[in-house]
Amino acid sequence: MINSKLIKKQRLFMILLLAVMIATAVISLGLGYSTLSYERLLPALFGQGTFKENFILFSLRMPRMIITLLAGMALALSGAILQTLTRNDLADPGIIGINSGAGVAIAIFFLFFPVDVASFVYILPLVAFCGAFLTVILIYIFSYSKRTGLQPMKLILTGVGFSMALSGVMIVLTSSAEREKVDFISTWLAGNIWGTDWPFIWALLPWLVILIPFTLYKSQQLNIFSLSEPVSIGVGMHVEKERIYLLITAVALAASAVAVTGGIAFVGLMAPHIAKALVGPRHQLFLPIAICIGGWLLLFADTIGHNILEPNGVPAGIIVAILGAPYFIYLLLRK
Repeated sequence: MINSKLIKKQRLFMILLLAVMIATAVISLGLGYSTLSYERLLPALFGQGTFKENFILFSLRMPRMIITLLAGMALALSGAILQTLTRNDLADPGIIGINSGAGVAIAIFFLFFPVDVASFVYILPLVAFCGAFLTVILIYIFSYSKRTGLQPMKLILTGVGFSMALSGVMIVLTSSAEREKVDFISTWLAGNIWGTDWPFIWALLPWLVILIPFTLYKSQQLNIFSLSEPVSIGVGMHVEKERIYLLITAVALAASAVAVTGGIAFVGLMAPHIAKALVGPRHQLFLPIAICIGGWLLLFADTIGHNILEPNGVPAGIIVAILGAPYFIYLLLRK
């Protein structure tokens, strides 16, 4: 039974976060290389804009904003699951190799397979998932011991090792590729939001519509995972089966996000920590908060990065890294 005061506190933070997200979204829609005054936003949203205003709003800025929000939410939820399963505050899909696995799969697909423009957008999340899932299987195999089971710290260190190895593979793949394809992969690696059209939203949205409710449904199992392994077994939970289900969910969330946003790390690291600091460690309470924080954090980073230097700006992944790296070092020193 969750204390009613905590529930009220969570609802208050949700309202505040939604207000901050809406405010940031409005600012993001108004800023950019092409001018769009804030007093014209509402008329344009309700179909009373000029051709130029409609093009800027509906073809350029709104798809990018929605993609950024959705991807941030997916990365935050993936990070929250990984931190619980590994019982390690440093777990993040970008740090333990999931993003790198997805990136190598995307690079191989993009460099060596014929690209059909019509289906490319929808195939990309599947390709990223296959690469990330294969990487996680290898990390799991190398981290698992028949005598001691899965060791969380060993999983983190193995993941970091795979991430570095896969980065080397990416360099080898791009060293002899065509210039145009290398430019795309370099953009992906920097975490530049490149999927900025409506089809990318439709490609990403089904993953979140299925996986976010599933994860929230598994909140109680995640609470049990936060305890020690003997306690998890003692309450009757099938630990290995639930761990595999949730690990696949975390991989799918991260892979679907980075397929359209590039290799972005640290969102999945920071958002769950901030959420726990606000409402406590119960997953029923902090997961919705973490989802909102992740969406806002990536939108905030992209809004800043996209408008610092014109016309191309700074990739959102770099802005997030500037914010997240000091926090990662702080957690590393504290633990």
